[in-house]
Amino acid sequence: MDEDLRAELINWIAEDDETRERLARDGSLFAGYHPEMEAVHRRNAARLREVLARVGWPGRALVGEDGASAAWRIVQHAIGEPALLRGCLPLLQQAAAEGEASPAEVAMLEDRIRVSEGRPQRYGTQYDWSDDGTAMVPMVGVEAPESLAERRAAVGLPPMVWRRPPPPGEPPPDLAARKAEMEAWARRVGWR
Repeated sequence: MDEDLRAELINWIAEDDETRERLARDGSLFAGYHPEMEAVHRRNAARLREVLARVGWPGRALVGEDGASAAWRIVQHAIGEPALLRGCLPLLQQAAAEGEASPAEVAMLEDRIRVSEGRPQRYGTQYDWSDDGTAMVPMVGVEAPESLAERRAAVGLPPMVWRRPPPPGEPPPDLAARKAEMEAWARRVGWR
């Protein structure tokens, strides 16, 4: 076990969490992709690239369950880095096949990539505001919903919840403006 690397990964994602919580408290997190949040995500992505070049995917044996999960969260949050997410998916799939990562985390990363590319999800893990602004619903839709329960169970995800209550303290956005902004951003960073 590499305790130093484990601690680094955990500290990097803790910085992400602390930044998100602070920006959520003052409401600025919810007005597009906050520049400070993006800076944390990009800094953590750069750090993780160095780790990947040095040791490959930091799995459970190397950095423990919490360190491996922190590495996955860093990738999951690096939404402005399409090449990193796409490149990490096969690494994470291999790690999960070897028991070094969670199959549910693989599913969530695959869904994140698909949604970012404008494609339907396979596992229904990515949510956004409903068209009426009253709930959180799966983004972009879900591929083959009739077999969704089996796919989710196979990776250890609980049964699907099609409508969730909105996050506490997060006001519904101007939905048309949000969709336009998200589409423009996805094109600008290379998702589409």
